[in-house]
Amino acid sequence: MAAEQRRRRRSHFTPPREVRLRDADGRPRDAAVESGADDGSGPDVHVADGERLQKVLARAGFGSRRACEALIAAGRVTVDGVIVAEQGVRVDTAAQVIHVDGRRLQLDEGTVTLALNKPRKVVSAMSDREGRRDLTEFVADQSQRLFHVGRLDYETEGLLLLTNDGELAHRLTHPSFEISKTYVCRFDCPGTFPRGLLKALRDGVELEDGPARADQARLVAHDGREAVVEVVLHEGRNRIVRRMFSSQGFELTALVRTRIGPVLLGDLAPGTTRRVEGRELGTLMAEVGL
Repeated sequence: MAAEQRRRRRSHFTPPREVRLRDADGRPRDAAVESGADDGSGPDVHVADGERLQKVLARAGFGSRRACEALIAAGRVTVDGVIVAEQGVRVDTAAQVIHVDGRRLQLDEGTVTLALNKPRKVVSAMSDREGRRDLTEFVADQSQRLFHVGRLDYETEGLLLLTNDGELAHRLTHPSFEISKTYVCRFDCPGTFPRGLLKALRDGVELEDGPARADQARLVAHDGREAVVEVVLHEGRNRIVRRMFSSQGFELTALVRTRIGPVLLGDLAPGTTRRVEGRELGTLMAEVGL
């Protein structure tokens, strides 16, 4: 109801002389000529009692107000499909759709997406009949009901996403979107490192439920006793990374997921969360077509 009232309060905007709006093809709108008169020839994205566009962009993580003004001036920002190329526009974030470089801003404050560094020996579920640690202890301070996106097995640690955005969760887990994930794998490897292992992982290995192939596999470290290999793949079958190494005779002693699409684990401490928002969230949404 509040959003509808704000829509009704939109006024016909007479832009200041220095403010010009452009249509989706980049052509100057007739409504923004020197006279400043709006003849109704194009969509009017200005909301008189809205929030300044550069302030909205700054809050969404696109830098300082000045940096956001530069984005607008460069024609990289659209509001409801209209390119806003200069300053002076106010917007209603509850009713309008804003894109930067084609990536939609998530401005609904009721929508939450979190990155969690899941510790070892934690079940990727909100409850466990065996009484093991689960994910609820890490989101106890959240008022929204969150769902985990995908899983990490009991012994695997690292990045796990939690959200109350059902469509985002669905697309991130649907195989058609092929979201890549990065894992750091540690295993015992005495003597010389078997270079054929990396090639086998990239070419594909046979598992009991079908072949599996890493998009990338590279050696990170090897000290003659153990090795660390980074693997990138977009499949999400149960324990697939561990099974791929096992098929080549190597049992992982540690496995950490460090990236999901554009979202990085970074220096997030085990058992802690951070909010995924701004440009990071926009890039994640763009990867799944939102």
